[in-house]
Amino acid sequence: MMNIGEKVLKALQAELSEIEYSRYINKLTYEESLSREDIICFIAPNILIAKWVQTNYGEKISNLFEIENNYKPTVQISIERTLKNKETKNIAIEAKNNSKSTKLNPSFTFDSFIVGDSNQFAYTTAKSAAEKPGEQYNPLFIYGGVGLGKSHLLQAIGNYHLNMGKIVIYTTLEQFMNSFISHLRSQSMARFREKFRECDLLLIDDIQFLSSKEQTQDEFFHTFNELHIAKKQIVMTSDRQPNKIIGLVDRLKSRFEWGLMADIQPPGLETKIAIIQKKCELDGIRLNREIINYIAVNMGDNIREIEGTIIKINALSAMLNQPINLEFAKNAIEGQLKETRENITINHIVEIISKELNVKPSEIRSKKRTKKVVHARRIIIYLARNLTLNSMPQIALYFGMKDHTAISHTMKKITEFLESNKKFKVQLEELSNKINK
Repeated sequence: MMNIGEKVLKALQAELSEIEYSRYINKLTYEESLSREDIICFIAPNILIAKWVQTNYGEKISNLFEIENNYKPTVQISIERTLKNKETKNIAIEAKNNSKSTKLNPSFTFDSFIVGDSNQFAYTTAKSAAEKPGEQYNPLFIYGGVGLGKSHLLQAIGNYHLNMGKIVIYTTLEQFMNSFISHLRSQSMARFREKFRECDLLLIDDIQFLSSKEQTQDEFFHTFNELHIAKKQIVMTSDRQPNKIIGLVDRLKSRFEWGLMADIQPPGLETKIAIIQKKCELDGIRLNREIINYIAVNMGDNIREIEGTIIKINALSAMLNQPINLEFAKNAIEGQLKETRENITINHIVEIISKELNVKPSEIRSKKRTKKVVHARRIIIYLARNLTLNSMPQIALYFGMKDHTAISHTMKKITEFLESNKKFKVQLEELSNKINK
């Protein structure tokens, strides 16, 4: 027979995704001996999960207890099953208080980050900043495009320190600014400054939104100075370098460049494949290599978007009770691919392939029949058919051909060559990946 704690967690399962439940809630154990009418205690395997559950599900668990017992207790998440009652209470309350400013995702660790040529430098410097805070790279400024892993590395640094009991503040620039304005209006700036200046580690996401916010820039300047003088680690992320943030005052640009700037580039094909495999492994999703390759080649470089696609495919499979094969995966993401292909033109493909294969763009559309030009032209026709919304007659018109028959013939030739030549298949996937960037 289930105890009340188990009943509540079972009720919570119905409100969460399978991944959320198995990753966090299923790791909890109800500690009846330490619970009272006004305090309900759960045991988590580590402090990261304890803080994550406390922040994101604490209120929900409390509400579910109220439904079961007609009273609303305080929910506390502890770490050690063997702790005494008083110790448990103190740690649980500490986790609850810290969660007000620190909402780190416990799955964002250095171990779960896939390293490739595109992010090796950023990963190495982030790990060094975590291991030797306030010493070597302070501040650390990580920049790059959307969805490439900046926030993952930022939170990995935070989780590393959180696990050692350090005071970590993780916030987006927007949250920092909103908090600043709120405290300014309520004339409680002393509390604001205490919160942001007495931490061991300050992590700021999307610092580029500091642009043209004069009062916020002034406050952040003084916060930065206080922490830097005290040798407290500061890590920031942005979609661009400091000197390219328009509306950022020079004194902040200068300070952001004091430490080290590390960029993250779009991942190569092999790195994307490794990321997809790791995501599937962590979430218990089974995709074969053919499906993984298809997603890696066709979904662009936004890792966040790719991860969302994997979850979507898995959710549709469970909902429709259908196995995941290549055809199913293609149908599941057809809408997303259509949107991507609307932004890709044949001219763009010609520009990329000409550069990669060292052929002039003018030669591609000419009647020239040298082996090198014909090979490049065939590849462009194949990619134009697969990566754009153009029909075969439209592609034929672009190349000055009489009708679509020649396009159909080219597609057949390339498909046959792909099946018999693995080296060419890899080359075509890499070229396709470059076009999707």
